[in-house]
Amino acid sequence: MNHNAQILAVHTDTTHRFSKHTVPEIELLAGLGVAGDSHQGVTVQHLSRVRADPTQPNLRQVHLMHQELFDALAAKGFTVAPGALGENVTTTGIDLLALPRGTRLHLGESAVVEVTGLRNPCAQIENFQQGLLKELVGYDDAGTLVRRAGIMGVIRRGGTIRPGERIVVVLPEEPFEALERV
Repeated sequence: MNHNAQILAVHTDTTHRFSKHTVPEIELLAGLGVAGDSHQGVTVQHLSRVRADPTQPNLRQVHLMHQELFDALAAKGFTVAPGALGENVTTTGIDLLALPRGTRLHLGESAVVEVTGLRNPCAQIENFQQGLLKELVGYDDAGTLVRRAGIMGVIRRGGTIRPGERIVVVLPEEPFEALERV
């Protein structure tokens, strides 16, 4: 377990936009999402999901991405700042994509987020920066689809979180379930 895992930045937006505003703190509301964020709700709030079936449970209450991804993208010539890809929490020191489904992330003093799956980035990313989509969704050497655009979760215990606070990872019981698109 990495004891250096921490919150690097937090972001929110009241409107459905591609990027989110970086703020000093966000409040996570149990069973709902980020207070005041356009994706907050018991049922799906992502516009494409609402069009498909507005009664689906919201398994995407909070979106987390890791700064290490942005660093890797920078090495390939992309400029991606925290919040730019619409995440609520930018982390550092933790391999989010390697976590199994059901992992509980204890954020700051009291908040707990249960990991539900992988973010499936949409073509809007191409409007943000040309060529970025193929960096975030691609295939490994075995031909398996790989999504790198962060993880989604539901809030099991609410609380206010801020940059610099610690993240404690609590893995579920084995056997682990790999993350799938949610």
